[in-house]
Amino acid sequence: MTLEVKVPSPGESISEVQLASWLVKSGDFVDKDQEIAEIDSDKATLTINAEDNGIIKILVEEGNSIEVGSVIATIEVKEERKKPEKGPEKEEKTKETPVSTDPGKAKEETESKNEPSTLNISPVAKKLMNEKLISEEDLVDFFKRIRFSKKDIEFFLEKKDKGNSGPTLKGTDITGKSRGTESQKLSTLRLKIAERLVGVKNETAMLTTFNEINMTPVMDIRKRYKEVFKEKYEVSLGFMSFFTKAAAEALQLFPSVNAMLDGKEILYHKYADIGIAVSTPKGLMVPVLRNAEDMSFSEIELKIKELAVKARDNKITLDEMKGGTFTITNGGVFGSMLSTPIINPPQSAILGMHNIVERPIAVDGKVEIHPVMYVALSYDHRIIDGKDSVGFLVKIKEMLENPVKMLFSGKDPVQNLLGL
Repeated sequence: MTLEVKVPSPGESISEVQLASWLVKSGDFVDKDQEIAEIDSDKATLTINAEDNGIIKILVEEGNSIEVGSVIATIEVKEERKKPEKGPEKEEKTKETPVSTDPGKAKEETESKNEPSTLNISPVAKKLMNEKLISEEDLVDFFKRIRFSKKDIEFFLEKKDKGNSGPTLKGTDITGKSRGTESQKLSTLRLKIAERLVGVKNETAMLTTFNEINMTPVMDIRKRYKEVFKEKYEVSLGFMSFFTKAAAEALQLFPSVNAMLDGKEILYHKYADIGIAVSTPKGLMVPVLRNAEDMSFSEIELKIKELAVKARDNKITLDEMKGGTFTITNGGVFGSMLSTPIINPPQSAILGMHNIVERPIAVDGKVEIHPVMYVALSYDHRIIDGKDSVGFLVKIKEMLENPVKMLFSGKDPVQNLLGL
């Protein structure tokens, strides 16, 4: 029986994907549920699994754009792997060429066998081959078994110097210094990201407001409780949970920051689905924390860790990235001092975190050195007024500089007690 491997639908409104890579080779035996290919859609990278055991035959090459539902391979169903047969000829050959147990003798045999050398092998590599009893014939036999793709042949043709026996780099100048270039096709995901980012700049009235936060209170809490927190919840207490919790509370006080345009209407959300931007090898992905306003610090940290790992391993699903109402991005992990983050449409605002640096600031009339983070809020001025954008960011600052306020919906504890 032969099964067809078809491209699954990554989600609504997606009709075409790009075959990013094959994880197996044509002719390989694949197991049921084994990952065999990766596809790029305009929202995420997804994997295709084998539906049964058998021998796979690949019909479509990597890099091609294909329609959802297309057949990209077939699997000839087989119950188990075919075991290698040991014929008499192979046994006889083994008897004729026994492996020496004497390293010195084996080294001499290997060296004599390889004379004269037909491969361009460095002295260091040659020494390692002698130590591990590897001959040039072993290398040639190994590389004969590699299945070269169309890209490999194109690479060979590009690098091959027709005038010399040895390969040279295209673009090398007269001094021998490399000035070569390399082109790589954009993935469907990165093309879509580029399209959306340009769209945001052209279709929104985007502005950015800035502030600075004294991170001493947060860092003191982390220093005091990080070991106990990790022991109890098996996850580290990071900065992201503080910012996520503060943002969730501030969004309740400034509903326009948590809103979005819906035609000629403004859609206000009574919940906070906060997206956390994650950098992956395929591009930027934004998994979403649902109802972040109801989550505890440990729930936030555990969910962020789970979604970040899935995003980097290409295991994230479209449902886990849909429907965010607000986004937080942390350029500080890469050393960014300040930036103007771009809104994640159709959302209306995004909070940018940056690196923490010790800076002199005024505290109670005195100059003190404290760890300070610059924060930025980019927002769509069509529905968010300057007063709300600045007020939102100030509220974030107040809660992080006095974390107790997070327990009272961003209000001062005494004011909350008095009902003011």
